[in-house]
Amino acid sequence: MKKIIETLKNIWRIEDLRARLLITTLFVAIYRFGSFVVIPGIDSNQLAKLHEQTSTGLMSLLNMFSGGAFSNASIFALGIMPYISASIVMQLLAVAVPYFQKMQREGESGRRKINQLTRYLTIGILLFQAPLYLINLKATAGLAINPSINWTWFLLSSTLILAAGSMFILWLGERITDKGVGNGISIIIMIGIIARLPQALTQEAVTALTSPGAGGLIRFLFEIIALLLVIAAAILLVQATRRIPVQYAKRVVNNRQYGGARQYIPVKLFAANVMPIIFAQALMFIPITMASYGASENSGYVLRSFMDVNSFLYNFVFVMLVVAFTYFYTAITLNPVQMSEELKRNNGFIPGVKPGKATADYLDNIMSRITLPGALFIAFIAIMPAFAKLFGINQSFAQFFGGTSLLILVGVVLDTLQQIESYLLVRHYDGLLSAGRTRTRGSVNPY
Repeated sequence: MKKIIETLKNIWRIEDLRARLLITTLFVAIYRFGSFVVIPGIDSNQLAKLHEQTSTGLMSLLNMFSGGAFSNASIFALGIMPYISASIVMQLLAVAVPYFQKMQREGESGRRKINQLTRYLTIGILLFQAPLYLINLKATAGLAINPSINWTWFLLSSTLILAAGSMFILWLGERITDKGVGNGISIIIMIGIIARLPQALTQEAVTALTSPGAGGLIRFLFEIIALLLVIAAAILLVQATRRIPVQYAKRVVNNRQYGGARQYIPVKLFAANVMPIIFAQALMFIPITMASYGASENSGYVLRSFMDVNSFLYNFVFVMLVVAFTYFYTAITLNPVQMSEELKRNNGFIPGVKPGKATADYLDNIMSRITLPGALFIAFIAIMPAFAKLFGINQSFAQFFGGTSLLILVGVVLDTLQQIESYLLVRHYDGLLSAGRTRTRGSVNPY
């Protein structure tokens, strides 16, 4: 405890880090405040039906990622997910369409063009999703809309407000990245998720302690222990994406450019990190959410199954998407052909493997072997909330036992702490220099 207090004091002493933390806190507070600002023309006291609709199923996930703004009918109701969906589409285009491939190879200017196109696509998605959200709001909570307001005018104005709200969240995320600590978009997603944790924990505790046959305090304690174990497993998973290279893939030697120094190929067990879950979840949000706005009890089996995040069909498709996106994202981040060309260009080679296509095929086989177990493990983490629900855990609390929410929480927290740690290390290094001590630097092998 004493060490933690001393670390906090050290953080506060660093002026730049202190300013960045305060800016991050301010922008997060603005985001949370906007989550409770209701769209003009809506009576927040008459949203009981919308709260009921977002308490279970796919709508509960949308509500969680928006930090409760979805069920509050706030100006931030659509959240940051449209931007995530647009980013996924652009990454797919960068792989399949030569025009975007060329743009991606243009360096910084190409990235700026892709980012601009991503924003335009985000606006297009928002202008499509916002009217659907408002139509659903009228259908499920029609009394919430002031009857004296013209519906057409309300639809147009509120669509612009919702689109502007989501773009403002995107702007906040970018400002956090530039002026604050951590990745702004990831922090906003994390804050939206963690904002639901106290309410979910309270509901589960009340249910366990008051409902007959719920198990009482003993069961609740076992649930907390199970949650802590799952969090520990998620931490190991996220760390494994950075620290567990595949030993038999570390075979590049005798690079003449670096004096014959040994080089390692950056192939890891979870090279795709948690991005496949985020991609798969965002992809499932788009069509299912649109369909669920007009769904009812008389809807078909497939539609009702996809609306239920605990159904077999939903989780089966979710697993298939996670596995597919794991292969896809691994192929993007670790392109065997590009790696082979870079090795050949730098006079590097793999012993026993010819340069060029043979090296690319060898690397492709290595990644194919190690991607499948990593993809299956990530997919299992993704559907763990469904297993938690089978054991009678409340839906809102079960979402924290795995899936996108848990891995995002763990990944963002670790990344932010790592960035804070880097500031502390830099400050400590400056302190050594100011004390008059010197430190000899030798040549460091970049690999």
